[in-house]
Amino acid sequence: MKKSLTLAMALALGVTASAYAANPFSDVPAGHWAYDSVAKLAAEGVVDGYADGTFDGDKLLTRYEMAQIVAKAMAKGAGCDKLAAEFADELDTMGVRVAKLESKADAVKITGEVRYHYADKDVERVYVNGSPIGEADGKKGYENQLRSRIWIQGQVNEDWKYTGMLQNTQDFDNETGDEETKFKRAYVEGKIGGVDVLAGRYNAFLVNGNLYDEHADGIELSYGKDVKFTAFYMKPTDQNGQYHEDVASSNVSFKSIMRYDKAYGAKVDTTIGAVKATAGYTVFKDGKDVYIADTNLDGVFGEILIDDHDIQDNKIWNVGVAFDLAKDLTFTADYLKSDLNSIKVPGYESTFDGDDGLVIGLNYKGAKASEPGSYGLYANYYDQSRGTVIAHTMNGAYGGKGFKGYMLGANYTFAKNIVASLEWYDIKGKSMNLDGSGTPFTIPERDMETLWAQVVFTF
Repeated sequence: MKKSLTLAMALALGVTASAYAANPFSDVPAGHWAYDSVAKLAAEGVVDGYADGTFDGDKLLTRYEMAQIVAKAMAKGAGCDKLAAEFADELDTMGVRVAKLESKADAVKITGEVRYHYADKDVERVYVNGSPIGEADGKKGYENQLRSRIWIQGQVNEDWKYTGMLQNTQDFDNETGDEETKFKRAYVEGKIGGVDVLAGRYNAFLVNGNLYDEHADGIELSYGKDVKFTAFYMKPTDQNGQYHEDVASSNVSFKSIMRYDKAYGAKVDTTIGAVKATAGYTVFKDGKDVYIADTNLDGVFGEILIDDHDIQDNKIWNVGVAFDLAKDLTFTADYLKSDLNSIKVPGYESTFDGDDGLVIGLNYKGAKASEPGSYGLYANYYDQSRGTVIAHTMNGAYGGKGFKGYMLGANYTFAKNIVASLEWYDIKGKSMNLDGSGTPFTIPERDMETLWAQVVFTF
């Protein structure tokens, strides 16, 4: 009830007797036991009362009404940490951010995430001149992995904060118990004047992940609200190298990987009526075509560098839109255009199928970790050339010569902070022409199907 609320809030705000002489509400006379408290809260803008000028102190509050009052009280400096924790989900749902509340939080926050995922991949094996083309860019027909993350976030001051992330990955694909632990994120966020700054090792997410979704070392600057301009400079990580050829014998796969030393670009985001629109330009520079042999001799795996050659820069521009088709149903579309349709190195030239890309998506609702029973459905259609893919966000096999196809996905929150996802990919890898010192030939299209599932625990 409001009478107990006013006491709690008034004490938190440090109300003293007879703080205000004016009568704020018609049903709270000057002699009422809660007069001073109610007057203080009204004057501070924490409570508003009703349109008829009453406070109605005996009326029961909803949780959302209480959450609004807590947010306002915290903004005024009230020590309501326990109440803020109790109504954290409501505040989050309402999109309420209170700067002073956030500044009062612990200087360092530690959170975690554990994810288990399994992927079953069925990749067509094709032959060129009697030689087999390997499976899914050198990957096995399945993935079986446990990933654990520890996030560390520290508040530097009112304008700057630090984020770090330690990640352990355990692969169960073989009996060797492969695992690694790496410091995958280490970056700061803040403001310099009116410019938002992000710098360090962060996850770069370009063109909704259709161009690039991986960590990188760099800096990102953003300015504006209604029309937001963003520019970035980064060094992509080596693991983003994508296989565009994988010719396998019985125990050796010869692979060609594209890697880039640096990337930069800019984009602009705005909202036009009900439509969110974006346009951008990205350049990946100083690339290499790295030729390696991946051996499997008597069960012993290893990669041997055969050769590498410099390749031309990859310049990509993109446009995209997103808008609601109906309640909880969102349509997205991204178009990409690359100037990379072939790779020329001494001795041969690889020509890809096309130089542009189109991704269309539908999203209905979405599972929220804080809301048990919440769910989402989503689908994407892809038609992307090799030059429009550096490190794709998708969880299915897509090869490295460009691809087209679709995916269907669903997620569901079984219990608070336990979310499961299931995705199906039906992808066809595009063809590639090779013209070398010998007889030119074409690596044909091949079918790739992936059933991917995961469960994520957050804490």
